[in-house]
Amino acid sequence: MKLCSYARRDGDFPRLGLVRPDRDGSHEVVDVVAAASVLNREGGARDWTGVPATMPEALDGWDRCEPLLRTLVQAARGLQRDVARDGDRPAVLAADGVRLLPPVPRPPTFRDFYAFEQHVRTARGHRGLEMVAEWYEFPVFYFSNPAAMVGHGAAVAMPPDTAELDFELEIAAVIGRGGRDLDPADAESAIAGYCVLNDWSARDLQRAEMKVGLGPAKGKDFATGLGPWLVTPDELADRRAGKGYDLAMVARRNGAEISRGNWRDLHWSFGEMLARASRGVDLHPGDVIGSGTVGTGCILELRPERAGGWLRPGDVLELEVEGLGVLAATVARAAGEE
Repeated sequence: MKLCSYARRDGDFPRLGLVRPDRDGSHEVVDVVAAASVLNREGGARDWTGVPATMPEALDGWDRCEPLLRTLVQAARGLQRDVARDGDRPAVLAADGVRLLPPVPRPPTFRDFYAFEQHVRTARGHRGLEMVAEWYEFPVFYFSNPAAMVGHGAAVAMPPDTAELDFELEIAAVIGRGGRDLDPADAESAIAGYCVLNDWSARDLQRAEMKVGLGPAKGKDFATGLGPWLVTPDELADRRAGKGYDLAMVARRNGAEISRGNWRDLHWSFGEMLARASRGVDLHPGDVIGSGTVGTGCILELRPERAGGWLRPGDVLELEVEGLGVLAATVARAAGEE
């Protein structure tokens, strides 16, 4: 099952949608509330009153809402775009005709881990540093800004004072069942689904502030890409491999591939990350957990002289994780610049 948060137009509130393949090979969005209303009007054995209207509502009641939404997916199969309507509200829309928002528009928290060894080793090597023993003892993370999430197709403005804008190709897990002191062996049962994550990074800001011993702070504070939609773990189950999934992770800049990795290369599983994150503290529905950058998944690691330089206004970035979709964004000029 694929779920999204979307808006029909600018200024619209985030609505919950079910994403399904279209006849032409693209995707369409089934509006959960509108589809439920149409199905209720048509009659049938089930009363669809009480379906969640937003992603936070669905996640807050995940044990009830997940099976309800799965049943709605089947019931709505006969609803057709441009035909099924709830008053003036269409029940089925083309995905490229709506604004796809971050699946969780404003998560309670966002923790980003550092779980791919190749990235850590290479990035440290560029600074003349060896791996530290503690990295192999427990997964580490930092907190970032949960109010700075941006969705598929966003224009991301360069933050002020940076000349070294970078991307980071990652996977995000979204919590559907909260908990504390989770066991790494079964902690992944708390995950409602996965998304593509872009941990946008201003490397010059990050480098300067981390010399003080804190950070990355303003180096990451301005935007985090999340999307294009939330994919439930059952859709990936047959690709399980190692501590992750045998799914390719690819970055393209202006249509040209510049990075390729694989989810299966995780050193720390999401179960291990969740166990660490929940040690002595509660995780809550809607919390976002990032994997950290896959090997080769950023310009810092690739080196700017080999990757066409740092990102510039006008660059179109596409991050793709097999099974999760493509998260695209365009780099815009800093606010106030022409």
